[in-house]
Amino acid sequence: MTAAADASGWTPRPRPARAPGAAEPDAAGPAAAGPALVPAPVRVTSRARGTAVWERVHVVLDPALAGALPLLADLVVRRLGRRLTVADRPGCAAPAPSPGGPARPAPLPANGTASPVRPSADGTAPPAPPSADQPPPGALVVTLTHDPALAPEHHVLDVGPAGVEVRAAGADGARHAVQTLRQLVGPAAFRDAPLDASALPLPGVRVEDGPRFSHRGVLLDVARHFLPKREVLRFVELAAAHKLNVLHLHLTDDQGWRFEVRAFPRLTEVGGWRRESQLGSSRSPLFDGRPHGGWYTQDDLREIVAFARTRGVTVVPELDVPGHSQAAMAAYPELAAGTAPDEVWTRWGLNPHALAPTEAVLDFYRTVLDELVEVFDSPVVCLGGDEVPLDAWAADPAALARVGELGLEDVDELLPWFVGRLTEHLRGHGRRVSVWDEVGGARVPRDVVVNSWRGVRSGLDALRDGHDVVVCTEHRLYLDHRAAPGLDEPVPVGTVHTLEDVHAFEPVSPAAAETMAEDGAGRVLGAQAQVWTEQLDSPRRVDYATWPRLCAFAEVVWTPREMRERAGFADLERRLTGAHLARLDAAGVGYRPLEGPRPWQRRPGVPGWALRFDDLGQLVHTPTGER
Repeated sequence: MTAAADASGWTPRPRPARAPGAAEPDAAGPAAAGPALVPAPVRVTSRARGTAVWERVHVVLDPALAGALPLLADLVVRRLGRRLTVADRPGCAAPAPSPGGPARPAPLPANGTASPVRPSADGTAPPAPPSADQPPPGALVVTLTHDPALAPEHHVLDVGPAGVEVRAAGADGARHAVQTLRQLVGPAAFRDAPLDASALPLPGVRVEDGPRFSHRGVLLDVARHFLPKREVLRFVELAAAHKLNVLHLHLTDDQGWRFEVRAFPRLTEVGGWRRESQLGSSRSPLFDGRPHGGWYTQDDLREIVAFARTRGVTVVPELDVPGHSQAAMAAYPELAAGTAPDEVWTRWGLNPHALAPTEAVLDFYRTVLDELVEVFDSPVVCLGGDEVPLDAWAADPAALARVGELGLEDVDELLPWFVGRLTEHLRGHGRRVSVWDEVGGARVPRDVVVNSWRGVRSGLDALRDGHDVVVCTEHRLYLDHRAAPGLDEPVPVGTVHTLEDVHAFEPVSPAAAETMAEDGAGRVLGAQAQVWTEQLDSPRRVDYATWPRLCAFAEVVWTPREMRERAGFADLERRLTGAHLARLDAAGVGYRPLEGPRPWQRRPGVPGWALRFDDLGQLVHTPTGER
């Protein structure tokens, strides 16, 4: 099969020879089994004839969809090496700017005066731009049409002999259509530079599509193991290619602080690195003896946010409090309850330290959050709240005195109180807070979003308390956990989450559906996969753990449940092996092969700690790695 056939499931006819100056012929071909798209779209209709990406691409743009133009230009110019011209759709006025909120970057020129992006071959200035109804001879015409009748993020993509038409209610829907077009082009659209200038066939197809959930997220932990900015940008690009729209960026933890705070420079000077790292699981006796560190400047993070915005991805920052904070305490010992740790933590697992529940500590974090909201435009900020060691407060006389001053019953009520105070501060910035599901009870404001990770019951409790919920279930959606039974997986930790397990996961259980129907209950906003990095110490290890399981997760949160269950895992496997893994190959993704790890992807000698559920539903260690 050709590369184009690998990418779309469609085998093109050879392009017929034509005389110089002759009109372009139709590039038609049968759509044998339909295009192999990931995630699977809602509705696909194959057409008898398609078209091709020729030397020139002319975009007719409704200004209401101008936010999709940077992504389309990146595809056409950088990846495919084609000449691009842009003209406004006749009779369309530029949309009014959105009231309030951070300013969005200006799109590429789309006012009828855009010129080809690269000069003529002889180095002279490009020709005058064409009008919208007179594209350059032989150009592929791509029309972006605003259709307010469509739901948010929904879109229609039509590919036929006359060209490509996209209809969407807004830029997000148009971006999704461009991502679908990118998959139809094939692996060439996933490379960073064109290999040649030959015509790229496009199958005749009509795709009507839109997401199941509004929150389709993936968490990337850069606190345990730092990832350079370029790798975060690459992760955003790949997530967006699978129509995910939230990057939850875990910026702080016991093992590192990655966010520059100008008011408190020691957070990165001291908290941004550790002297060594534990090798393997939290039970391992091994350490690597190598310092590890790094952090992002505020401008680095602004760049990540701005780039993500062009891809339709919102970056949700997480500063984890009042547990998982040893890096901050090592930098500023006065933050600690009781005796402060003397260094950034070098181990994994449950940490014994917590922040002191004082006004001074809250003021410290209010200042940190004031700087954070100047960098991130997300409507939601995550404050963590998970795995807080309540014993640290119970052993601290000052914390116990605080319980009495506040009229609380026990130290466990300090957790919702602490998070609630910072929630009030962020509400003053117009932001909403999310927390992990240990933070619950009547003291937690109802507008707080709960990330439900410990199982079904915690999510149901949050829904009944009126909280909106993002489903993050550990034993299906933690992608650092092992992808197969046995001990061949590199550093096998946690329970088994195979590719098929992830694809079969259902975020809305029958009990959740019943609970949401109750008066005053919250909603399931969507779901989120987690890429924790204790055992993922390099971009290659992140690739291995994430892909292609994140492809399966993307289908869970995008494709209608009935379609996904009716087609089954075999259909996803067919699309992966027949087309989509070739796209990931072209993008340079070091994914886990479906048949198991390659020799160089294994980590012999680095101990894991494999778990399974016993007959009573309890987690137990499995020395042989069975399920």
